[in-house]
Amino acid sequence: MKKLENKTVFITGGLSGIGKACAFAAANEGANVAIVDLKSDESSKIIEELKQINPKAIFIECDVSDFNQVQVAIQKVISTFSSLDVALNNAGIGGKPSKIGDMTEEAWLKVIGVNLNGIFNCMKHELEQMSKQGKGVIINMSSILGKVAIAGSSHYVAAKHGIIGLTQSAALEYATDSIRINAICPGFIDTPLLNKLDFSKHKDIKQHLINLHPMNRLGNSEEIASGFIFLATDDSSFITGTSLDIDGGYLIQ
Repeated sequence: MKKLENKTVFITGGLSGIGKACAFAAANEGANVAIVDLKSDESSKIIEELKQINPKAIFIECDVSDFNQVQVAIQKVISTFSSLDVALNNAGIGGKPSKIGDMTEEAWLKVIGVNLNGIFNCMKHELEQMSKQGKGVIINMSSILGKVAIAGSSHYVAAKHGIIGLTQSAALEYATDSIRINAICPGFIDTPLLNKLDFSKHKDIKQHLINLHPMNRLGNSEEIASGFIFLATDDSSFITGTSLDIDGGYLIQ
């Protein structure tokens, strides 16, 4: 039997990068997958590919920074599948590099709105449903920058640190309710988000990022998906409130 057979998995930011890899990994383990993301030309194609693995795959258009849209998305999952077993709160954005003194309020609020408020919005509604069910698993996507910092990304760093705090607090609150809540902290992963950096103008940036990792390479989305499956299944049944570093050794330096 597959590890997520007949389970319903809810994944935000599931149309690309880490989220997409996790969606396909979950489907391969037998899960019904609900991908939640902003509307994209790719959504129909990706859902059709998922349905070839498991016909019970759906796409829900949703901006996670909007509290009510998240509530509607969760309701859609329940009306379709009757339960919510695993949630991966993965949706996130980067932000224009800036020192704090030069950062605009708009830039700050945009990143915090998606990367931190979005996690709260999802957890709020997920936990309401999982509490009714008496079980569930939540995995929040933080980052190595949820544990350390880099200059010029205070909005992103603050949000990712906040995700770890939310994860730990919620894990304590629901530890006796058969609801496990953990986080993943990836290093720099070769994804569309990373590739939005203009390497043509800064030819040394990608190599610089590679050099930051003792394993001397970037990670790939499938490696993060493997960690997700571990935390989503009973393989990690006695793990809650932790943050799993999948970072090529970045944080041990």
